[in-house]
Amino acid sequence: MKASSLFIACLCAAASLFGATANADTPGCSNAEVIGPKLFTDVCWTCIFPIRVAGINISGGGGNAPDDSVRRPVCACNDDLGVPRPGITTSMWEPARLVEFQRVAGCSSVLNGTRFPFDRLMQGNHADGEFDTTDGTFMHYHYYAFPLLVMMDLFVNKTCNSDGFYDFDLMYMSEVDPTWNNDELAFFTNPEAAAVANPIALAACPVDAISSTAGKPLNAMFWCAGSWGAIYPLSGNQNGGNGVIRESARLKSRVLAALHRRGMAHKTMGEDAMCGGYISPILPKTQYKFSLFHPVPESTSTHVMGESTFTWGLGRTIPAVGQDPIYLIWRWNDCCNTKGASL
Repeated sequence: MKASSLFIACLCAAASLFGATANADTPGCSNAEVIGPKLFTDVCWTCIFPIRVAGINISGGGGNAPDDSVRRPVCACNDDLGVPRPGITTSMWEPARLVEFQRVAGCSSVLNGTRFPFDRLMQGNHADGEFDTTDGTFMHYHYYAFPLLVMMDLFVNKTCNSDGFYDFDLMYMSEVDPTWNNDELAFFTNPEAAAVANPIALAACPVDAISSTAGKPLNAMFWCAGSWGAIYPLSGNQNGGNGVIRESARLKSRVLAALHRRGMAHKTMGEDAMCGGYISPILPKTQYKFSLFHPVPESTSTHVMGESTFTWGLGRTIPAVGQDPIYLIWRWNDCCNTKGASL
């Protein structure tokens, strides 16, 4: 059994033992109705483009490929016996993960408003304005495997599934991560923060902000999330006052950076990823793009890491009832297709 499957099985067992509740009995924990008609209406299906086969775009317009993606037409991967098998390169954007941010500890809007048994003392909060007396913002997150194209049996051949996830799976919960609500622990578990969490390094981030808003995040500036702010420390605490969308946007860059450092998120782009994803401790920012799934979806567009929220985030929350966002994470997948694609 996959480790993440065992993890969600244990959580579900705990929920049944201690009484996980539905949103009707839990104030502040809403049902986002992820599994249902929204998979067709609220997903930007044109955002999978361009689809590239043998180095040639076979699709129409609708998006850009990362500059450091593979463009050669042919490739080879070793089979189970170590014998190289020739193939053709296939590349595309794929909706691969979901991440939700919650103030209520244990609340999963993705799982129909279910609440896992975590104490309300771990409650998060939003600080949205200058007169807010709360000390910054804090949100929990839940990270899900969501290989939508594989689940719907669309476009992706079995050999091009870079990490082996074939179904919807809960992969990580910040409530069980002591570094998420403790900046000091986050600092000591990610010591590179000492080199980049300083005024000199942060002074370079406006360059990344300009480039990201133009659609080109800078991988070399791994400590910057463009116009969203600094990625380090890799915790859920922020000063607040920038609005739910911008602050959750920065948190999703921290989530991916932390998971890449722990080997739980893989690099799926570039020559080295042609025969399967591999561990990359440094966040490859150009590999990802995002679309807001809830509460007000981006159903016709996506945004890259660090892109100004003025281009995609205005009017995306609903006061009082829709302030815990869910993002669909897209990643670029370069694959050596040795058995024929289902394109």
